Amino acid sequence: MKNKIVLAAALLFLQACSESGIEGKWVEPVPGMPDVVQGFMLYPDGRAESVNMATLRYEKWEKKGNTLVLSGKSIGNRQTIDFSETLPIEKLDSDNLVVKRGNLSVSYSRQ
Repeated sequence: MKNKIVLAAALLFLQACSESGIEGKWVEPVPGMPDVVQGFMLYPDGRAESVNMATLRYEKWEKKGNTLVLSGKSIGNRQTIDFSETLPIEKLDSDNLVVKRGNLSVSYSRQ
């Protein structure tokens, strides 16, 4: 009986681990620079952070159904503009995130 309880607990743990949460560090190669990546870090508390993007500063994120909303500040020539970007999620698993940005599908890998 005890072995069955341990086995059931282990199966529940494995199932929970296999479900893909969106939190984490997501990157893509910088166009023309295959050895350099850019992207974003999504923290469990809703904070977001840019990865290798000095002019686009992500600050927070939210997942609404199959949509990722990233908000932050765009830093340009002597001006900073608040922005919010709504990205439909086409695919999300433990290693891959594909979002729609306009007519483009953008693929990120979990790092």
